[in-house]
Amino acid sequence: MKLTKMHGLGNDFIVFFDEGATTLDVTTMARRLCDRHTGIGADGLVIVMPSEVADVRMRIINSDGSEAEMCGNGIRCFAKYAYDRKIIEKETFTVETLAGIMEPTIIADRGVAQLVKVKMGQPTFKASHIPMNIESEKVLSHTIDVEGVSYEVSSVLLGVPHTEVFVDDVTAVPLTVLGPKIEKHPLFPKGTNVNFVQVVNDTTVKVRTWERGAGATLACGTGSCASAVMAHEKGFTGRSVDVELYLGTLRIDYEADGTVYMTGPATEVFSLELEDVTC
Repeated sequence: MKLTKMHGLGNDFIVFFDEGATTLDVTTMARRLCDRHTGIGADGLVIVMPSEVADVRMRIINSDGSEAEMCGNGIRCFAKYAYDRKIIEKETFTVETLAGIMEPTIIADRGVAQLVKVKMGQPTFKASHIPMNIESEKVLSHTIDVEGVSYEVSSVLLGVPHTEVFVDDVTAVPLTVLGPKIEKHPLFPKGTNVNFVQVVNDTTVKVRTWERGAGATLACGTGSCASAVMAHEKGFTGRSVDVELYLGTLRIDYEADGTVYMTGPATEVFSLELEDVTC
């Protein structure tokens, strides 16, 4: 099996093409290969597969072995991998995911993808759809208790559930302590991704993310989209926002019709051939 290590602004993945859609123990593969001490090291697996309903299908397996509905940085890596290897030979194509059909567009230079713009769909605000254990049509501000401390959160479903906590300084947030406590808070029956958001001005925010199933990551594409959407919904920014992450910036456009677009890079690190696919 040929594997490729890729990353989207530091959110890293092991990518491979499962052309025959074979039955693999992807849970075990993810746990073994994504381990940063005894494996290759990654936040998850990105699997390229044939699709009956779109041009191609994407599966995302988190480093803990759980399967995610979608991943913004993952789909950019996926799109670059498929385009550069001519699995897909057009610049705009459709991708089947558990969160629905996504549509990436490749921005290429001499046949090599440099940036990927992804049509991410529209956010869902209703609490029961996120899901959350409250009744609300739009959760712009809800107070939760975490070990005796109150936090104001906003939540949205954008492929996967995301919860935003707006703070004055993202660098001061104890991400690895507070992130998992909010992720597994009783308010969220299926857990949630947690984004700490600092508004810089009406066109720029800084985001740090604790990802459900993966932990602290250097970037989160869907989290960046959710943070930009919620910053606009709360009146902090306009509809076009630069999201500053540890290693770079994503451009998020939240159109008037509700459609979200994400534009950013994907980088190939190295490729290798693995003989023992059972791990």
